[in-house]
Amino acid sequence: MPVLVGTSGWQYREWRADFYPQDVPQRRWLEYYTGRFATVENNGTFYRLPAREAFEQWLARTPDGFVMAVKASRYLSHIRRLRDPAEPVRRMLAAFTGLGDRLGPVLLQLPPSLKADPALLDRALGQFPADVRVAVEPRHPSWWSDRVREVLTARRAALCWADRAGQAITPLWRTADWGYLRFHEGAARPWPRYRDQDLRRWADLLARTWPADEPVYAYFNNDQRVAAPADAAAFALLTGSRASG
Repeated sequence: MPVLVGTSGWQYREWRADFYPQDVPQRRWLEYYTGRFATVENNGTFYRLPAREAFEQWLARTPDGFVMAVKASRYLSHIRRLRDPAEPVRRMLAAFTGLGDRLGPVLLQLPPSLKADPALLDRALGQFPADVRVAVEPRHPSWWSDRVREVLTARRAALCWADRAGQAITPLWRTADWGYLRFHEGAARPWPRYRDQDLRRWADLLARTWPADEPVYAYFNNDQRVAAPADAAAFALLTGSRASG
């Protein structure tokens, strides 16, 4: 079970000095990042969909084997709320494929106010080709039903496991051969760091759940106070992922 560990985003000014050396200009931060982690979750694509050329530039700036997960545009998830998904999915994929073989899973994060609609989710997932991995992160409790699990499994979409304060805030369903895990906020001090025991428990759970060769992608979203790269490095060591060049 290869675990690819990284952070949700890489362009945080607060990370200068504590993660990015002072002599590394911001325009070279991605190159520096790829020497320390095997993957990154590009969450900027949620707010604004860049042109394909931007993805092609990220392809050129990253090494072979690096993986960039991309967050689906909020136009699909939050504005259209999954309705009429064909055009926004087509437009996203036309841009995302500029990453070539660096393209990882697409994260479809649903708004907290969106209640479960399995048929709507099924239609949206049906717009993605079979060779594009999609992870779904619902945030309304009505989504935790057998029917939703069936839709995810039939579409081979991974339920995004999510953690807050060292506890799972989603069901631990395995709905695909591969997995996706997001760490939002730890319970250690200084906030929002993660406790070692919580990271070890997650590492053990991943090993028990995905014993095969399919990957699990894990991203730390606790970017404040440079917590995310520190916790990602610790989790990478626990899971055998690359944490440094």
